[in-house]
Amino acid sequence: MKMEELAKGDGYKVPAAHHPFMRLGLEKLEDFHDEVVDLEATLADVVKLGGSDTEKKSSRLIKQLRAFEPSITMIGQIKSGKTSLVNAMVGRPDLLPADVNPWTSVVTSLHLNAPLPDDAPTATFQFFSQGEWDHLVENGGRIGELSARAGADDELEKVRQQIAEMREKTKARLGRKFELLLGQKHNYAELNDDLVQRYVCMGDDFEDLEEEDQQGRFADITKSADLFLDAKSIPMPLCLRDTPGVNDTFMMREQITINALRDSRICVVVLSAHQALSSMDMGLIRLISNVKAREVVIFVNRIDELSNPGEQVPEIRDSILQTLADHNGPEDPQLIFGSAYWANLALGETIDNIVSDSAEAMFNWAEASLDADTAGMSTNELVWHLSGVPELFKALSERIAEGPGAEVLAASRKRALNLVGGVRASNAIVTMRLDNNNLKVMPKAQLNAHLDKVEADNLKFLNDRLDIVFQQFGSRVDQSHKRFLDRALESLLQHLETNGEDEIWQYSPDGLRMLLRTSYQVMRRNVASACDQVFGAAAGDLAETYRSAFGVDVENFAITPPAPPEIPAPVSLGKTIALDLQTSWWKGWWKRRKGYRAFASGFYDLIEAETAPIVDELKVRQSEDIRAMAERELRDFLSEQRGLLTDVSDKSALGVDDLKDIFGITAQQEREDLFDYIFEELSDAAPAEAEGTA
Repeated sequence: MKMEELAKGDGYKVPAAHHPFMRLGLEKLEDFHDEVVDLEATLADVVKLGGSDTEKKSSRLIKQLRAFEPSITMIGQIKSGKTSLVNAMVGRPDLLPADVNPWTSVVTSLHLNAPLPDDAPTATFQFFSQGEWDHLVENGGRIGELSARAGADDELEKVRQQIAEMREKTKARLGRKFELLLGQKHNYAELNDDLVQRYVCMGDDFEDLEEEDQQGRFADITKSADLFLDAKSIPMPLCLRDTPGVNDTFMMREQITINALRDSRICVVVLSAHQALSSMDMGLIRLISNVKAREVVIFVNRIDELSNPGEQVPEIRDSILQTLADHNGPEDPQLIFGSAYWANLALGETIDNIVSDSAEAMFNWAEASLDADTAGMSTNELVWHLSGVPELFKALSERIAEGPGAEVLAASRKRALNLVGGVRASNAIVTMRLDNNNLKVMPKAQLNAHLDKVEADNLKFLNDRLDIVFQQFGSRVDQSHKRFLDRALESLLQHLETNGEDEIWQYSPDGLRMLLRTSYQVMRRNVASACDQVFGAAAGDLAETYRSAFGVDVENFAITPPAPPEIPAPVSLGKTIALDLQTSWWKGWWKRRKGYRAFASGFYDLIEAETAPIVDELKVRQSEDIRAMAERELRDFLSEQRGLLTDVSDKSALGVDDLKDIFGITAQQEREDLFDYIFEELSDAAPAEAEGTA
């Protein structure tokens, strides 16, 4: 296609949500969806073998498969164009307001294609709790905490003045409802643009608006928004989580973003081409440094505003990679360059209203980046390709299919294999009963007591192993924390001896983060090893139960243990602490100290108090969460197996005539053939998944 055709447009008028080219880059997700459909078909075959109880279990497994919703968290600086990019990705250019007031701290989760009950809301807005609001207005959030701890009275007073101004505006807007709204949740059956504007977008001019139509009326106190919508171009459920920019005055959004990252396996860092990884982005680097490099994608937005993207993009790429290397960021991350502005233009009817400077940048980028594969594209499709969104989709699709997607398929196949094994054991008993064999089976009460003991023993085994893992982890963390504080204090004293008290000393806390990250990685491996051992032992106990309870040896029968739970990344390590902020308050802290002893004791107390919450987060909260995840996995596995064993027990107690009514006699060979087919189908798929996951 000639360059002049880009500016002219070709009248492409397909509605945004139906553009065929929006599927570009999503091929891996389509392949994954096909695998899910195949597994659902196999589970439907299982239903034919086991009657109503098996149908319930298969239906539950199919429902869980269909509800799988991998989430992608979008993070970035304010004004990086992150929200415009999210709008383009879902094919709705005007869905989320891109120009929000810097106060706004809303995490907006777009649930695409999520299966919902008929009476479920399509929009839910959660307000801050009274405690969260009080922490902000009384203490000034994290900055207020830090300033108070450091004795930076001037900084603290500025924060309080800004907070007071926000609080008064919020109370004036919401009136007497203000206190009552905190901690509440608003649900809506239908989603529309006005609704989003009211809760997410912060406006300034409220006096002339009707009470229920005020733009941004609730934005100050809205903590999160969950919006459910269809995205026909995306072949499966997906959650895109749009977070507020992290570089805010009170670091309130930093904690919100950390919590959002905890809930996602994949994150997209959106940077502006004009200031890719400036000094204000160090907080972003700290956050993504604690996520696996493979699970981070960097999208450099707004290349439409570059004068010569063909030459400037390689320079920006080199600069970003160097900055990441200099600040211990993820190694060799995938960088994608594009323009949300171009993507949203491509979704419109024509691109005739493109800004002239942006058109010139587009021509320049097209000449530098297009190849022969794009020759047959329409104008809008070509602009979509140049926007970088297809490449972003491709990167995300690969990560979902090879990471959480492969894991959920592997886990579902394991559960399906166990279901088939249980049904086959039940079928073997039925066959023997129909052949008039006398079976000696364990009474149901005795079986339940035995299974209670299996559960209690294995839960104790798990917790005993995890106690050791977490005790070792806690010791490593405490040693790393003390080592860091001792080294920092020694460095401070050396500075004072060498340079005196007039030259301000600086010290990076990245060493502490690296030590804690290493300890966390060791703990993660040890937890996985402990779970493998315990889950394997539980599977062995259950296999032995089948033999001892029913005395039946079944061909191809084995209990497959579940995989260890996926342990979340330690994103709390990216939390800003005092030493990251070499600002005016630090200078004030420095100047208020006199004498080496005052410097030493004041610094040690300050940094210990600042870093203690991060250490406690790892040792206590995350350890507790990991233990709960492991216990839940084991309990679910044991509960599922209890249901299968109970079903076998019930079949062994039925009369022969009842068994004939359920199964019949002539179909036994056909059933055996179907068992073999399903077992082979589920088993053959396992190696490919294991390879992909690794």
